[in-house]
Amino acid sequence: MEKMLLFVTDLVTINATFFIWCRLRSSSGLFSEVSSGRIFYTYLAVFGFWFLLFVFFGLYRFLYTQSRTDEFIAVVKTVTIGVFFSFLFTFDSEYDLIHPLSLSRFMIILYWGMLILLVGFGRVLLWTVHRKLLEMGVGRRRTLIVGWGEKARELFNRVVEAPALGYEVVGFVTIKDGGSRGSYRGIPVRGELKGLHRIIQREAIQEILIAFPRRSERHLEEVIAQCNGTSVGLKIVPDLYDVIIGQVRTNQIYGFPLIEILPQFMPLWERIVKRMEDIVFSLIILVGLLPIWLIIAAAIRMDSKGQVFYAQKRVGKDGKVFKMIKFRTMVVGAEKMTGPIWAVNNDPRVTRVGRFLRRLRLDEVPQFINILDGDMSLVGPRPERPHFVEKFKKIFPLYTRRLKVRPGITGWAQVKSEYDQSLESVGQKLGYDLFYLENMSLRMDLKILLNTLYVMLRGKGQ
Repeated sequence: MEKMLLFVTDLVTINATFFIWCRLRSSSGLFSEVSSGRIFYTYLAVFGFWFLLFVFFGLYRFLYTQSRTDEFIAVVKTVTIGVFFSFLFTFDSEYDLIHPLSLSRFMIILYWGMLILLVGFGRVLLWTVHRKLLEMGVGRRRTLIVGWGEKARELFNRVVEAPALGYEVVGFVTIKDGGSRGSYRGIPVRGELKGLHRIIQREAIQEILIAFPRRSERHLEEVIAQCNGTSVGLKIVPDLYDVIIGQVRTNQIYGFPLIEILPQFMPLWERIVKRMEDIVFSLIILVGLLPIWLIIAAAIRMDSKGQVFYAQKRVGKDGKVFKMIKFRTMVVGAEKMTGPIWAVNNDPRVTRVGRFLRRLRLDEVPQFINILDGDMSLVGPRPERPHFVEKFKKIFPLYTRRLKVRPGITGWAQVKSEYDQSLESVGQKLGYDLFYLENMSLRMDLKILLNTLYVMLRGKGQ
């Protein structure tokens, strides 16, 4: 409902701005009014342009603790970019260079100012109403405080004093076993940390605020592990920042001292561009270099008996199991002989052509089909087999964090370390994957792709 109200607010303010602006241009004699038969499509096209631009820059990502100042600044930035491109598309080099301050150019600047004022005012007004409703208790998010002591109670008091943040604390969770009784200001202890996942489901929890009495990396990992598979937001009192350095981003609204853990990885517009790049690049590789792939397929068939492609179950985003496709580089039935094992140097199961393909990483090419299907991306954590995922989840509490994004053909862990050969190497690669997740950006992806190309040219694949 809130996103719909945001959409309706933009619909009204953008069209109102365009209507007033058209009236001003018409009265100035710059152009005649649009005929009634075409006016609907004109307004639809204008709103569609701004709607797509707003989506691209993440202006429809509804945040409960959104600052009205930050919202207005975001509108200014997005409108400025949109008007700038409109200015370029309508630029007449012969006339506008001679008359740089012409009335038509001035009207575009006027449209920019009007759009900022009306759309910005509409959104600020909506957020103001939203804030007032939260203060009245409407639309608050059911919240747990993990901790049971002076710090947890102090945090609760501050939450109560800031109702506009939208937290409705419904209970506390104790860290120590046997301490699941008691209440504070009428809010009961709901259970112990080891049962947090069950409490989240039972109480329909949407937010978790962490207030440990002292620094505890082990307890923090337990909270994150218990929240896997849920959509709850996680925030922590700042004095534990150094415990989780590199795995958080600061997000303090209204001066409230909380730090967000495991936030959204990329802005919406970057996620859209990343997906578009995946599709375009995959089509170029698969179609543009088709003769090379046909030659490789023929070489595989001549070198050993069996299918050209090899499909293996892997775990993707949100735990979805899919079949990852590769050029076959081992003898048929290789895994049936040994069961699921890690790759090793000079693996006797690898064929002659397979060894060549692995060195240049050309065996990964069919995975571009998985990218087109939406199961994978160019860059991301490598997808692992279900057998190993279940094993690693029990050993590394943060391992399932990798499943929050699409797996990739290549990734930061692949260019920084070798194939998994021991639990120690898995832990090291997990560190690289977590670093990538907390620093995801198009620039980071480009850096990884260039490093991967360098590895391929050196023939360092295994």
